[in-house]
Amino acid sequence: MGGRTGVAGLLDRLRYNEIARQGLGLLLLPICAWYSHPAFTAALFTASGDIRVWVGLALALIGQVWRIYAAGVIHKNKQLATTGAYSLVRHPLYLGNLLILGGFTLACANWVVIAVVVFFFLFYYPAAIRYEDRKLENIFGDDWRQWSQGTPAMFPTSLKWTPNTDAEWNARQSMIRNGELWISIYLAASAWLLLYRSGLMS
Repeated sequence: MGGRTGVAGLLDRLRYNEIARQGLGLLLLPICAWYSHPAFTAALFTASGDIRVWVGLALALIGQVWRIYAAGVIHKNKQLATTGAYSLVRHPLYLGNLLILGGFTLACANWVVIAVVVFFFLFYYPAAIRYEDRKLENIFGDDWRQWSQGTPAMFPTSLKWTPNTDAEWNARQSMIRNGELWISIYLAASAWLLLYRSGLMS
C-alpha cells in the first residue's frame, strides 16, 4: 500500500479494505433493485424490458453458482488451488462477483447506477487483485509464480479446463464456512426486490 499519508493514504486504506469492498458490493445489489423501477430505467433499455431483467438475473445466478463451486474447493492461505475454477482464473470468486453485480446492473438499466458500479469495480478490484497476488506469492512462492504465469487474474483467456484435483468440492466449506448460503439468501431477496420494483412480480 506504500504507507502514504493524508487523503492518498486514506484512499489506499479504503481500496485495500476487504470488509469495505465486500460490504459496498453487497449494498449495491438492493440499490440496483430499487432503481430498476421503470421510472428510473434508462430510455435506451426500455425496449428490451422484461428480457433484459431476466437475462440480468440469469447472469447473476450463474455468478453465484460459480462462486459456490469455487468457494467449496479453496483452503485460504493453506493450500494453493490451481485446478477446476482456478485453472481458468486466479480469482474466480472475483469473477463471480463481477457476473452477479453485472447482472443486477443490466437488470437495473439506470445510467447513474451503472456509473457507480463501474467506479466501484475500478476502484476496488485492481487493488484487491494486487494485494491477493502479493500475499499468495509470499505464502506459496515458486508454486504460485509457476501457476500464475499462465493463469489470468479475473477474465479467462482460454477455456482449457483442468479437472479439480487440489481438493474435492465440500458443501459445508462453501455454504457455511465461506458464507455462500447467507450470500445466496441475500441475493435471492435482492432479486425478488428487483422483480417487484420492475413490475414483474406483485
